[in-house]
Amino acid sequence: MKRLVHLLLLTAALPLLAADPNVLFIVADDLNCAIGPYGDPNAITPHLDRLAQRGLTFERAYCQQAVCNPSRSSFLTGLRPNTVGVDDLRKYFRDTVQGGSTLVTLPQYFKNHGYFCQDIGKIFHNMGETKDRRSWSIDEVLFEGSHADDTVFKNTPPQPGVEKPTYKAPVTEAHDVPDTAYRDGQIANLAAAMLRDQPVSGQPFFLAVGFWRPHLPFVAPKKYWDLYDPNKLTSPEPPSPPEHVPAIALHASKEIKGYGEVPQDRDFSEDEVRHFRHGYYASISFLDAQVGEILDALDASGHADNTIVVFTSDHGFHIGEHNLWGKTSNFELDARVPLLIADPRQPQSHGQKTQALAELIDLYPTLAHLAGIPAELSKRLEGVSLAPVVKDPTARVQDAAFTQHQQPFYGKESDWKGWGYSVRTDRWRYTEWRDIKTGQVMDRELYDHQTDPTETRNLAADPSLGETLQTLAQRLQQPFGAAPTSSQ
Repeated sequence: MKRLVHLLLLTAALPLLAADPNVLFIVADDLNCAIGPYGDPNAITPHLDRLAQRGLTFERAYCQQAVCNPSRSSFLTGLRPNTVGVDDLRKYFRDTVQGGSTLVTLPQYFKNHGYFCQDIGKIFHNMGETKDRRSWSIDEVLFEGSHADDTVFKNTPPQPGVEKPTYKAPVTEAHDVPDTAYRDGQIANLAAAMLRDQPVSGQPFFLAVGFWRPHLPFVAPKKYWDLYDPNKLTSPEPPSPPEHVPAIALHASKEIKGYGEVPQDRDFSEDEVRHFRHGYYASISFLDAQVGEILDALDASGHADNTIVVFTSDHGFHIGEHNLWGKTSNFELDARVPLLIADPRQPQSHGQKTQALAELIDLYPTLAHLAGIPAELSKRLEGVSLAPVVKDPTARVQDAAFTQHQQPFYGKESDWKGWGYSVRTDRWRYTEWRDIKTGQVMDRELYDHQTDPTETRNLAADPSLGETLQTLAQRLQQPFGAAPTSSQ
C-alpha cells in the first residue's frame, strides 16, 4: 500500500515537473550597471536587489552595439550587428539581413514551440518600421512613440496666457504625479495583470516587458527624486577622457543636448552635473519600483516556481564619466550591461555572482536551452548558451566579448568616419578604429582592467605591450575579420 501511494504521488507530480517553464523577459533602456546588485553606492533599487537574490548576477555582460536599435535587433535575432545589418536607429532587420523574411526572432522561436508570447512596452526599437508583429501572439502595446512624448510637459495642454517653451521636452521632470503618468507605470500595471490572470495550468508564456527608463529625458515622479540627497551623490569617475585617447573614440554628447534646459555652448556646471545625475538615479528607482510590482504579481500568480526571469538593458550609459553623456561609444560603461538570470530550478546560483564573460546575443540560445527547446539553434545563432554558468557560476563558456560602434554616430550615415571594433577579455579592452571606406586601422585603444578598471589611460602605444596588442588584434578578427595588412 505504501508503495502504491508513493507511485501515485510520483505520477501526480510528473506533469508539474515536466511542464515547460515560463519566461519573464524584462529589458530596461539605457541602464548602465548603476544598480544595487552591482554595488553602486548611489542607487536605491530594493526590487532589483530582491531579483538578484533569487538568481545569478552576471558582472561582466556586454552589448554588441551601444545604441538602441542595433543592440535590440542583435540580441532579439541572436546575430551580431554586422550579420543582421542594423547599424542605425531606423533600419529594420527583416529588410537588411539575407533571408530576413524567414528569420526567427527570440520570442518568435518560443511562439513556434507552443508558447503564448506577449510584448508590453519597448522590446524592439520604437523608431521607424522596427516593430515585429509576427514575433508575438497578440498585438504589442505601449511599444512606440518618442521618449520626449512620455513627459508631463508634452501631455499638458497649453494654458491660456502661458507661453509654452518650444523645446521638445525638458531634460528632467519631478512632478508629484502617480507612476501611471508615465508609460513605465502603465507597462508595469499591464504586465502585472497579465501574470495574475494567466492560468497556472495553461499554455506556457513568454512575457517580454520593455521599460522606457532611465533613457533621456530623466523623468520620474517626485517621490523617486526625494529618495536621494543630490549633495550626497558621488561625482563622475573618471571625470575626464582617458589619457592618449584618440579623438574618434569620443563624442559631443548630442543626445542630452537635444533637450531643453541644457547648455549648448559650454561644459556643464557642477550643479548641472549633480542635477542630471540625480535625474538618472531617480529614473532608475522609478524603474525599480515597476520591476517590484511585476515581481509581486509573479509571486501572487502561482507561476514563480516555474518562471525563468531575465533582467537586462540594451546597453550602458555615461552620466558624466569621461566627460561624456549618453551611449554610442565602445568604452566599458557603454558596452557593459546589467544581466540577472533567475531560474527557480537552479537554487545553487541564487544570490550568486559570476565573472564569466557574457554577451547579449547569448540570451537567445540561453533561454532556449533553459526552456529545453534548443535543438535547431546551433547552426544559425552567433551567441553561446550561458546555461552552464546558470547551473555553475564558476563555469566559463567563452573567453571574450565583442562590441562595435561607429563615429560620429548622430547625423548622416555619410558623415561616419570610422568603425570601432572592441574586444573585452578577462583583463583587457582593446579597440581598433578602422576607416569607414578603406577598412585600414586609424587608431587603437588598450585598457588594462586589472590596474585601470575605469579606463583612464590608453596603453596602445606602450612598446612593452606589443605582444599583447598583437594577440588581441588577432582575437578581434573572429567576428570582425582582419584589417588590411598594409595598415598593420
